[in-house]
Amino acid sequence: MNKKKNTMKTPKFNTYWIYAMIVLFFASTYFIGGNETSNSANKINISSFERFLNKGEVKGVTVVNKNIAQVTLNRDALNSPDHKSANSTNFLGQKNLNGPHYVFEIGNLELFQNKLEEAEKKGIQFNYDFKTIENKLLDYILGFLPLIILIGLWFFFMRRMSGGSGGGSQIFSIGKSKAKLFDEKSDIKTTFKDVAGLEGAKEEVQEIVDFLKNPLKYTKLGGKIPKGALLIGLPGTGKTLLAKAVAGEAKVPFFSLSGSDFVEMFVGVGASRVRDLFKQAKEKSPSIIFIDEIDAIGRARGKSNMTGGNDERENTLNQLLTEMDGFGTNTNVIVIAATNRADVLDKALMRAGRFDRQIYVDLPDVRERKQIFNVHLKPIKISKNLDTDFLAKQTPGFSGADIANVCNEAALIAARKLKKSVNKQDFLDAVDRIVGGLEKKNKIITEIEKKTIAFHEAGHATVSWMLEHAAPLVKVTIVPRGQSLGAAWYLPEERQIVKTEQILDEMCAALGGRAAEKVMFNNISTGALSDLEKVTKQARSMVTVYGLNDKIGNLTYYDSSGQNDYSFTKPYSDVTAEIIDKEISNIIETQYQRAIKLLKKHKSKLIELANFLLEKEVIFKEDLVRIYGERPFDIKTVIKESKS
Repeated sequence: MNKKKNTMKTPKFNTYWIYAMIVLFFASTYFIGGNETSNSANKINISSFERFLNKGEVKGVTVVNKNIAQVTLNRDALNSPDHKSANSTNFLGQKNLNGPHYVFEIGNLELFQNKLEEAEKKGIQFNYDFKTIENKLLDYILGFLPLIILIGLWFFFMRRMSGGSGGGSQIFSIGKSKAKLFDEKSDIKTTFKDVAGLEGAKEEVQEIVDFLKNPLKYTKLGGKIPKGALLIGLPGTGKTLLAKAVAGEAKVPFFSLSGSDFVEMFVGVGASRVRDLFKQAKEKSPSIIFIDEIDAIGRARGKSNMTGGNDERENTLNQLLTEMDGFGTNTNVIVIAATNRADVLDKALMRAGRFDRQIYVDLPDVRERKQIFNVHLKPIKISKNLDTDFLAKQTPGFSGADIANVCNEAALIAARKLKKSVNKQDFLDAVDRIVGGLEKKNKIITEIEKKTIAFHEAGHATVSWMLEHAAPLVKVTIVPRGQSLGAAWYLPEERQIVKTEQILDEMCAALGGRAAEKVMFNNISTGALSDLEKVTKQARSMVTVYGLNDKIGNLTYYDSSGQNDYSFTKPYSDVTAEIIDKEISNIIETQYQRAIKLLKKHKSKLIELANFLLEKEVIFKEDLVRIYGERPFDIKTVIKESKS
């Protein structure tokens, strides 16, 4: 038989015992400290008092607060059997010799005083007095009030410093890890089924989970468990969601925290928290550690330390590097980290043996967007004829978080319109709301400004319609949205690579608004600021990044490591800088003149489109087809597809 060992646990001292002792002290002070209105005296009636008084047994009478009389007997009376109860001892074994021995209510004070005077006239000898007694307990409390406040403050700070609220935020546990522990007992409902798209990333992460569940499957062939996996991707692409799915799928302890949880104002705290985190993970191995936004502590060392002093963040990073691949490293602890700033991470952190795998979480394509829509549409009451394929095609460049926001916004719009279900138009309005901002129909715009905006937006629509590689138009409006006075929506083609003519066509379409103002009014306005910003960035990228300029040649000044962000000198000479500036200007001006030439050719159609826009305020692709006809290159594409 196996006998269970009885482990005697030492009971923890409860601070509430100290509170009880303080209350007991004040109570004893009040009840034992000689209160004149003590309950130790026996209660009698006034007739009994008169009998004692006439027998000469009363030594003194004290009238308290004009309604209570306290009677003290003389020594001879106390020895009498009639007053045996008054001569009893208290719980401490003390006899009440000094009184008072009896108390009673006097009723009418004037009548009682007359009785006492009559007894004096009869020759009965006794003393009587009148006194007013306040609440002694209150007096004691007020007297000890400063001490009580000090004791209370002391207990408050001691409880805060003891780490009672869980915390690494407390003074005595400041070096403890703030990681939240999720295990099989935790109610984590997120699984890989809830992660739509991200097939490649899910496959890699699933392999890590499978390794922890079935290590023999890999180790029997000589394989080793990867020490870390780094999730890299744009904000909102699902990195944290993927980590939550790992926590839901893995039947091993899962420690989750943010990179900022290591940062503290005290020196050495970050490194201490890293040590404590890995200590906890090793005790529960096999386990997984998830660090969200690791760039908060994993930034490359030496870049931001301008003062030359001790950098607490660098100490934290050094400790993390040591724990991930140092002496005595436990191979049953896997670190999963997420960041959208992989270019700023330290190279020592990125090497093999620490983060063995770098998993890129890209923006979803049209197929993955459909899957994401299907996930987020489950709790929403949608119409029966809603086409998710159409929604996926209307949201190019949207991340998973953006799609979730679209679904939520569509539900809010439908509820605002008192609809019973969410339909296609609600989703389109939601996309417009997110991309362009809230409509401001009450914004005051003069007729001249409205006309200028109409021709500006009509210029964008015309140029983009006439250029082969420009994004096809979806919708144009002159209703103010957000900070813009007008807007045009396009449906860009999803490309993996972009050719020179595609960039130039997009730049020309962006400059179509200003070109229309020049053609129609022979004057330009400040309304093209966002367009100019866009084309300037594109032209600069062509020249300095992608090597798409003949003068500069096949050179790039882009540094993927991010080192240029911290240098004070440019990677090219002043002469080259002048050439770059000149080429950027030439590219933009060439496309501007191209847009002007195109609009002059179709000036009559431009005027017709602008007038229609002034009338309707919103026009769609069908309106451009009616005015301009089908795009010639779209017709060619259809013919080619039909031939094939």
